[in-house]
Amino acid sequence: MNSFSFRITHNDPNSKARAGVLQLERGAIETPVFMPVGTQATVKSLSPRELEEAGAQIILSNAYHLYLRPGMDIIREAGGLHRFMNWSRPVLTDSGGYQVFSLSLLRKIKDEGVEFQSHLDGSRHFLTPEAVIGIQNTLGSDIMMPLDECVHYPASFDLAEKAVDRTTHWALRSKKEWEKSRQGVLFGIVQGSTYPELRKKAAEELKSVGFQGYALGGISVGEPQDLLYNMLSFSLPEMPEASPRYVMGIGLPEDILEAISLGADMFDCVVPTRYGRNGSAFTSQGKITVRNGAYSRDQGPLDPECGCYCCRNFSRSYLRHLFNTGEILGLRLVSSHNIHFFLSLARRARAAVCEGRFAQFKKDFLSGYSSTPPASSKVS
Repeated sequence: MNSFSFRITHNDPNSKARAGVLQLERGAIETPVFMPVGTQATVKSLSPRELEEAGAQIILSNAYHLYLRPGMDIIREAGGLHRFMNWSRPVLTDSGGYQVFSLSLLRKIKDEGVEFQSHLDGSRHFLTPEAVIGIQNTLGSDIMMPLDECVHYPASFDLAEKAVDRTTHWALRSKKEWEKSRQGVLFGIVQGSTYPELRKKAAEELKSVGFQGYALGGISVGEPQDLLYNMLSFSLPEMPEASPRYVMGIGLPEDILEAISLGADMFDCVVPTRYGRNGSAFTSQGKITVRNGAYSRDQGPLDPECGCYCCRNFSRSYLRHLFNTGEILGLRLVSSHNIHFFLSLARRARAAVCEGRFAQFKKDFLSGYSSTPPASSKVS
């Protein structure tokens, strides 16, 4: 565990938003923080240097995917995940619980662990909570997530309760395994689907086990936005105030700001790069699809308020040209812009909390963001 600590430095007077500092062995992280997703030891289409220049403090990788490919032997020979991918800053690794959830036709969940078929070659594997901690030890993860069971939406109460019980049981086993080496930091994951009483039960049981941080899992799996916000509103106060709170997998700007206003500290999602590969850019005026014909003669930047490399140097017209000719530079530039946008949003939100004006910042941002962006900013 080494130099782990978390302290809250500021609280917003008109919301539950807070700013803090999460200290890890590989560096301090200022929260709220957005974590770009590098599932397979890379944030798609971006280099580590580009991520550092955009201000990424920590990235996320996935233990399940790396276990299957390239495999633990190769990463061990490389000296761990950080050296393998040439990233010196902290890495959070997801356990693969969500991937198991998404492979419902290829897996069988038991109390002992999860039996599944590889989505790559059909080979069979069996992962226990202890094995997942071992994988993350090999990776050299700075923050580890234990194996958990995520259920689909909608889920019956009985199914959700069984998943909570199993997740708690696995969390206890994960904690015991982690204590053998005490490498990195171990978070607990609060499940419970859309049932407040199950979320409360899960949080109480995990607090009794004791973790360095707490994550909210099993959300953003298809539920409507109002239900998502209700679960955030109820669940976050159940997580220890003195610990970092991580909301897993939410990635739209309005959802992130709502979670921050309710006391969340950490976020991750594939949205910035996934949307970027499809030509969709997040801007201060809302999301635009730059490959559309309306931008064919638009010589303005993606976002006039953005200072990223893409917005400083290239027009919407040029970006549309790249996408419509199949040039890989287009998806790289828009993905880079989107990562910059999300990281900047988290930094601006943090600054607003520190200055006691987060509620107004959120209102102002959403007012501009929700407005319909013009089809073209500077048509020539």
